Amino acid sequence: MRRTGVDSGQRDSAATSGVFDRAFASGDDRSYWRGNAMMMLSTAVKVYIAAEPIDMRKSIDSLSMLVRPMFDQDALSGHVFVFYGRRRDKIKVLVYDRTGFWLMYKRFESGSLADPAAIARRGISLAELTTWLEGIDVGVRRRVHAVNATVVA
Repeated sequence: MRRTGVDSGQRDSAATSGVFDRAFASGDDRSYWRGNAMMMLSTAVKVYIAAEPIDMRKSIDSLSMLVRPMFDQDALSGHVFVFYGRRRDKIKVLVYDRTGFWLMYKRFESGSLADPAAIARRGISLAELTTWLEGIDVGVRRRVHAVNATVVA
């Protein structure tokens, strides 16, 4: 987060709103945001994982242009599109939310993602994506299948 005028004891106008004030009160710019910044996604959102690695230097515009040829989907659909690098230690997640694109980037400090190509072939839920992004191999667990009930008795 960028602050201006910090040395003179003044903050820029964006930093004077309530959320930012709590962040600056502790003296650590990142203290408030650690674990608190999130984006809400519906369970109806589908997750698409690239079947092959991409050049991780690509930005929002380049990745959104890859969505149609790689996933046969519209980048503006609101679904989650996951891209990973050759060494599988970096991942980018692209989402559109009616006002613009989100691009989330994660670099694993040690280790790498469990076989993204295999997960792309079988599909992954939003809950499994969260687990996978924590470095847990979701391919070794058996998924409980959804029940299509029409009557409660």
